[in-house]
Amino acid sequence: MQTIVVDSSVWVDYFGQSSNPETEWLERAIGRDLIAMTDLILCEVLQGIRAERQYGEIKLQLLEFAIFSTGGLDMAVATAESHRSLRSKGFTVRKTIDCWIATFCIRNKYPLLHRDRDFEPFERELGLRVIKP
Repeated sequence: MQTIVVDSSVWVDYFGQSSNPETEWLERAIGRDLIAMTDLILCEVLQGIRAERQYGEIKLQLLEFAIFSTGGLDMAVATAESHRSLRSKGFTVRKTIDCWIATFCIRNKYPLLHRDRDFEPFERELGLRVIKP
């Protein structure tokens, strides 16, 4: 059983009942693979939920999955180095959180399931492993 980190871009579609290759892959993988997220992904998903009842339901569902703590000095420095590396190659990193998530996955050798083009430079240039449904 492998561990897969699932980005908020997939969780939002999944809970919004949008059907796409990533949500269909996630649906099949639940129970087959170890589905995980980072603390920052959890935060991103939860902060976007407006309805109180839906917030409680989704929070309970998400807390059933593995959640990795990603903070700390080492991750801050590694994330800055990833950002600087991509910038030196001419890529613009638009969101620090995406840089942090990608760096966490690279360092820990976790593949990432996402629907966000901002992760593409991390895959091409820094070796981020990506699930491609």
